[in-house]
Amino acid sequence: MNEQPEAIDAPSDLLDYVSFDDRGLVAVIAQDHQTREVLMMAWMDREALRRTLSEGRVTYFSRSRGEYWRKGDTSGHTQHVVRVRADCDGDALLMEVRQHGAACHTGSRSCFDAHEGS
Repeated sequence: MNEQPEAIDAPSDLLDYVSFDDRGLVAVIAQDHQTREVLMMAWMDREALRRTLSEGRVTYFSRSRGEYWRKGDTSGHTQHVVRVRADCDGDALLMEVRQHGAACHTGSRSCFDAHEGS
């Protein structure tokens, strides 16, 4: 598999624009770039965002384990970032990705499949 990052559509000042919370984290919504399906929500700190932008593979920060995890390193279900947008306050990110395999740790394509309301 080619691990070279493709061009990522993100503002050059994104790292400076993002408003990280008092724990140094920002909420990230991962969305399938082609289908627009919302896949999952996770957290990043400044370093995880820097790694994601420089490597092209999505790296998150686990609040419970206190460590970085690159999506797919264990499962093989990788996320390659295509585009990153911050919301109007800079305190949340929308990350458009190319998802390979399931996004959810349960094996579902999306973490939002489990409890559909009526």
